[in-house]
Amino acid sequence: MQTASLLYYFLLVCWCIDFVENQTNGIPRRQRRRMRYRGSRKGSSANHRPNRQPQIKTSTTVAVVPSVPLINIDDGITEVFDSLIGLSGHESSYSVLPGKKGHCTANGMIMYDKAVWSPKPCITCLCSKGKVICDETTCLSLTCHKTEIPEGECCPVCSDIVLNISLDDTPEISGASPEPNDPSDPMLLQPLRTQAEMDELLRREKEELEGREKEIHKKDDEKRKRKEKKSQEEKKKHDYEAHQKEEEEISRREEEKRRAYEEEELQIEKEEEEKRKGNELPEQERKQQKSEEEEEEEDEHILRGDVFRMPPRFPIPVPPAEIPPLPTGCSISDTTVSCINARLTQIPPITDPELTSLELEGNTITSIPDEAFNGIPNLERLDLSKNNITSPGIGPQAFKILKKLKRLYMDGNALVHIPPELPSALEELKINENHLHAIDEDSLQELKNLVTLELEGNKLSEANVSPLALRPLKSLSYLRLGRNKFRTVPQGLPTSIEELYLENNQIEEISEICFNHTSNINIIVLKHNKLEENRIAPLAWINQENLESIDLSYNKLYHVPSYLPKSLLHLVLIGNQIERIPGYVFGHMKPGLEYLYLSFNKLNNDGIDPVSFYGAYLSLRELFLDHNELKFVPFGITEMKALSFLRLNNNKIRTVPPERICRSVVDDDNVDADSNDDEEEEVEDSHLEHLHLENNFINTRELSPYAFSCIRSYSSVVLKPQKIK
Repeated sequence: MQTASLLYYFLLVCWCIDFVENQTNGIPRRQRRRMRYRGSRKGSSANHRPNRQPQIKTSTTVAVVPSVPLINIDDGITEVFDSLIGLSGHESSYSVLPGKKGHCTANGMIMYDKAVWSPKPCITCLCSKGKVICDETTCLSLTCHKTEIPEGECCPVCSDIVLNISLDDTPEISGASPEPNDPSDPMLLQPLRTQAEMDELLRREKEELEGREKEIHKKDDEKRKRKEKKSQEEKKKHDYEAHQKEEEEISRREEEKRRAYEEEELQIEKEEEEKRKGNELPEQERKQQKSEEEEEEEDEHILRGDVFRMPPRFPIPVPPAEIPPLPTGCSISDTTVSCINARLTQIPPITDPELTSLELEGNTITSIPDEAFNGIPNLERLDLSKNNITSPGIGPQAFKILKKLKRLYMDGNALVHIPPELPSALEELKINENHLHAIDEDSLQELKNLVTLELEGNKLSEANVSPLALRPLKSLSYLRLGRNKFRTVPQGLPTSIEELYLENNQIEEISEICFNHTSNINIIVLKHNKLEENRIAPLAWINQENLESIDLSYNKLYHVPSYLPKSLLHLVLIGNQIERIPGYVFGHMKPGLEYLYLSFNKLNNDGIDPVSFYGAYLSLRELFLDHNELKFVPFGITEMKALSFLRLNNNKIRTVPPERICRSVVDDDNVDADSNDDEEEEVEDSHLEHLHLENNFINTRELSPYAFSCIRSYSSVVLKPQKIK
């Protein structure tokens, strides 16, 4: 009886395992049959909608892997794969299809998002948001004693059960007793001695079998529900597609009727028109006919080699024209492209009508062809500084298209002439540090709006610059001609000029006619030239009414020039050989000189008269007399009511009497109330805030306590260090 019961339960276990194997192996067979059926269909892809999953096909046959089928997952269905849990696994080298976000490509075929396929046996791949994730197939665990992997399969099966079942339709036990040393068999853990023990063991086996049967039934129910749900959704899709096709067919028929009606009307109108004007086709009807033909052609467009057909109501988008990418080292920000120090050898081909600024500084560009800026006609600022551009390398029409160009920078190149055909809208032109050696009367002919012109560091002189070259510049106010070879002030300066910079030339003379037509000039810089006071004509600039600043530093002046402009406020004479300030030299100025810089000269006390500063007592704000040869504080300092900054450092001064910088103060014994009031008023009237007396020979211990009484803060008086006697 016990033997019969054991045999019964053992056969029941074998039957359940065989049932599970048939269920798991049945799915691939059905799917393989489905794939073969789909692969044999032709022309069906033309009716597919773009959001449906494509089938894997080749030109002749369908590549089918018997062991693992192709599975298509729709957007509305969620499938759980135990072998694909966790997306951080191995990623294949398949690249994402360009222009199709979320699609993948495998062996030249397009795989849609969530598609699953098997490139190799026992390998399953998933397309997830443009990435291909592959994993090996996970097999179920078996409890049988011996297992083997059949040919063409991935998972092992029980070899003893398969062998016995295949021999006869009725299951029989071959080799009934298992190996005696097999520890996996619970029946062999201990010998069966009593009926109670045998019943307990059978009860446990029965419970395990019932649990397995429930699990198998549960899985079968889940699979059945999934299939039913999938079939329902496929049915809905099919119904929806059928409905869409019906609507499309109805709209197509209506469109055909409308076109037929329009063609009939058009034919009637055409016949009537031909009767009036012969066989000439009106322009309007020709355009209408052309548009209708284009619409018909658009309906016939097929995307990606007749795989998907677009709906007739939606036109195929035309891809934009390819724009060449910016070279390495370039960047774009708003309406500016910057290619500074990008090692460019030519102007990059850029097409952007909205671009207004282009920076090409610090490259090795040598030429500018005529078509260089055709793609950026609205450019307003162009920087070509620090390149190797030559005059022969600039095309005659290179800048002609830039009608809106306002700023052009070409510093640090190899130009010998000003570029031709510059835009008339130009307001700022810089060609410093080049090799310009001539400017004729036509070089700047069209630049009537030019405000700033910089031509420093070239080879220009009065011999190669035409007197008429600057005359067309009606708006020019800022002109820099420093570091050239001028010996005189250039002639023909525009009447609009306000600031003129001629430093580092070889100018020796200023004639009476230099500034006759420059009534608006405000600043003249002539430092680092060869000027002497007797080579400055008395009427050179004395009558100027707007000239406020003159810089004559580092020339060959021996005393402060006479006949300075009446309107002068700022006079710089640093680094000359000035020994004397003539009396009343500032007396004719109105409203009066405010800034006088005489540092690094040869002034001594004999060269400064009591009336040397006459005319500037009420206006002078800053007086620099440092680095001279003064032995005491000059006279007249106390008369300067507006003075706020005084430099007397690096001289030979030994003492500072109380009355030389601040007004004299009465001794304490004789001070009455009135004098105290007067003293307070005098101290309040002083504006002196900064005083420098360092590097002299002053004994600070011997200074009077009233020497600097008019200075508001003693911290503003610099006395140290002093020289040793």
